[in-house]
Amino acid sequence: MALSRGAGRGKNAVEQLNHLQLLINNKLDGLLHGDYLGLLPGPGTEPGESREYRPGDDVRHMDWPVTARTTTPHVRTTIADRELETWMAVDLSASLDFGTARCLKRDLAVAATAAIAHLTVRGGNRIGAVLGSGGPPSVVPAAPGHSGAQLLLRKVAAMRPELPSTSGRWGRRKVVAPGRTDLSVLVDRLHRPPRRRGFAVVISDFLAEDGWERPIRKLSVRHDVLAIEIVDPRELSLPDVGIIELIDPETGVVQEIQTGDAEFRRRYAEAAARQREQIAASLRRAGAARLRLSTDSDWLRDIVRFVASQRHARTRGTTR
Repeated sequence: MALSRGAGRGKNAVEQLNHLQLLINNKLDGLLHGDYLGLLPGPGTEPGESREYRPGDDVRHMDWPVTARTTTPHVRTTIADRELETWMAVDLSASLDFGTARCLKRDLAVAATAAIAHLTVRGGNRIGAVLGSGGPPSVVPAAPGHSGAQLLLRKVAAMRPELPSTSGRWGRRKVVAPGRTDLSVLVDRLHRPPRRRGFAVVISDFLAEDGWERPIRKLSVRHDVLAIEIVDPRELSLPDVGIIELIDPETGVVQEIQTGDAEFRRRYAEAAARQREQIAASLRRAGAARLRLSTDSDWLRDIVRFVASQRHARTRGTTR
């Protein structure tokens, strides 16, 4: 499903958001049947059934009575809580104002926020967010149900990055106000004040400098964490279109690139692949589940596949 460019902005922002939510409601409710309590197979708190111990299981969940009775190690599974508090860290910095396919990365971030909100607010669950667009983080207090989701989406759609202002001759521009979000600060705000165990979502292109892995790892100690990585195909490879002028939207730096050089395109693709591998490895070390959404793919289908895979992970290996 494609988004229109610039969805959620301008004088038709409300109509575009309503259209986006209608599409999400119809698609997700049509493709995801049944009652889904959460997006990740978190431990929860409600006791479930027992199953045989597998390497990697938390020994704190050992079911000692069943283990003694069967002489085989068993663990007690738990059921995800029905009332959760979901907090999102949404990176809306200037680097998301880029897109060469169906939509801008910013539009995809808004759509991902809407989809996660739809999947988590059922049953009166509360949802809140910390938003970053280059300035101080903006906090949207947690609110229950669809009213809370609507408020959050309006805030996300209305937030614009603080674009860099430049002066001087071409090639010697001085950056006054960069539109870069410190992702580590944004994620760290999810810890304050301390909250009971819940669900945390980080939406970003993760192009920020190193430093966000540790806050996400700290977050995953207490919460189930999902990282949604927003990408555009031109960030992974360049076409042969001759000389192009590129502007870093977060710093205002301008640079000419000769895309006709095959060796340069090869090195660019290799560097981009290494960067994405490093991002994936950092998220794994931080204990976060990872969902990649691209501006050239059916993002709703990708979300459905992810939720289905998490359902499978939650039920795999349990005994009846």
